[in-house]
Amino acid sequence: MRVGVVAHPGYAALGATLSRVTEHARARGLELRFEASLQSFVRDFPSLAPQDCGDLDLLLTLGGDGTLLRGARMVAAHGVPILGVNFGHLGFLTSALPEELESALDGVLAGTMKTDSRMTLRVRAEAADGTLHASYLALNDAVLKGVVARVIRLGVYAHGEEVGTYSADGIILATPTGSTAYSLSANGPIVSPLVDCILATPICPHTLAVRPLILPPDETITVEVLPPSPELVLTIDGQEAVTLAPGDRIVARRSATPVRLLRFPGQAFFPTLRRKLRWGDLEERNP
Repeated sequence: MRVGVVAHPGYAALGATLSRVTEHARARGLELRFEASLQSFVRDFPSLAPQDCGDLDLLLTLGGDGTLLRGARMVAAHGVPILGVNFGHLGFLTSALPEELESALDGVLAGTMKTDSRMTLRVRAEAADGTLHASYLALNDAVLKGVVARVIRLGVYAHGEEVGTYSADGIILATPTGSTAYSLSANGPIVSPLVDCILATPICPHTLAVRPLILPPDETITVEVLPPSPELVLTIDGQEAVTLAPGDRIVARRSATPVRLLRFPGQAFFPTLRRKLRWGDLEERNP
């Protein structure tokens, strides 16, 4: 089995963790490739180049949700399953704790891990004439906000039909996976990952009449930057970004490449929601 490894380089225990990975891989006959930033820890192993991602059988991410999101964009187009081990703070998308690293890898080898297929978005940033600025894959969300703290004006369209003009700090276009991220903080709904849809959540709308929308998964959503809005920034999964100006627009639709996340048998969305986001009443919060 060929396994790619990506990790957050800032964790103090990273060196020791990578030693655990390499020792277990040798014992189980796994072929490892590490992203370039980890080569100082694992000099005896080949690096993971972008062109190698299609040859992987598994991507192992060591970090929090940000590390998993970064890894997901690396392998989504190739359908490579992702095993996330949480060395971060929340790790909502990860499935294993640090002490479960070896047992999770053994579960992959034994074929006992479950696979969740998560919807993604293809997001295009375009000029008014349709010229492409950039194209991105988003597992969580695409966020359009002003560079400075000023109200911006956005024209929102669904499948060519005008939804309305928003005066707000910005807008979040999210997947069900992203419904528990920034969209949740902006009072968006929590959506089960079993439900495919697109969320359009305004950020601090300057009216009580604009509220989050849940749209069909095959909808095409266009958000146009209207004057006199200042310069804006489009951010994908909190990691990739491009600046936009009045007249520019973003076009988001369901991507043809879902992300495959692995989890232990018995793990489920709502118990994870209760445990990691403290969802539920006070008695459950304080057992």
